[in-house]
Amino acid sequence: MKLYKLLSFSFLFTTLTSCTVTENMYVNDNGNGKFSVDIDGSSLMAMAGDQLGDQMGADAKKNIDSTFTFKQLFEEKKDSIAKLSPETQKELKKLENFTVNTKMNGEKKEFLMAFSSDFKNVNELHDVLQSLSALQKLEGAGSPATPFGNGLGNNNSNLSYSYDGKKFTRKAVIDKQKLAEKAKDSSADMSKMIFASSSYIIKYHFPKKVKKVSNPSALFSEDRKSITIQYPFTDYMENPDKLNFDVEFEK
Repeated sequence: MKLYKLLSFSFLFTTLTSCTVTENMYVNDNGNGKFSVDIDGSSLMAMAGDQLGDQMGADAKKNIDSTFTFKQLFEEKKDSIAKLSPETQKELKKLENFTVNTKMNGEKKEFLMAFSSDFKNVNELHDVLQSLSALQKLEGAGSPATPFGNGLGNNNSNLSYSYDGKKFTRKAVIDKQKLAEKAKDSSADMSKMIFASSSYIIKYHFPKKVKKVSNPSALFSEDRKSITIQYPFTDYMENPDKLNFDVEFEK
């Protein structure tokens, strides 16, 4: 499969059923680390079985284990990208170093997709998820990638992270202009219905023991260096500031 075809198919797949989206972050002592968004859509594989393959075509019936970078994808689509606005090209540039791994196994009823990159500083991740919504412009509004961008990438907020060794902050600020535009978008209700039974999980791993987290729902690992917080995906989409929190570390 060509890279864009595989990506479009994977994105379309994630919109067809409930799924679990996990935002993982590993932060090292010097502030660098790794960030990933892992999507588990295996529930559809378990429910639909061979019927999914009939709907998606021959490629969907194959076992897939594919890894590529957005840099490779953008090279494949460079002519289309050149026609986009400078602002959209800038958004896509943020994704360039991210790797996409897709695993699909009909026998094991498994569908997994991971979107990951290393970072030198958590500030580099500013609005990186929102940049996903720019992918829909590669092929126009009718692109199969559009539903994914509207679901994961476009939640009407500006997301930032900060870490100084003493405190970590995840903060989404609602963009009122985007919110007003979404209110006029008839596809918003469809996106809400699609992700109604999905979950958004945050798993962060730090080099120091956590003293406290501002979100009372946070679960700690045995060594208190990792936290896990689970939200309904509708919170991520409709009230992204509910996912804001601060982490303070032991001295």
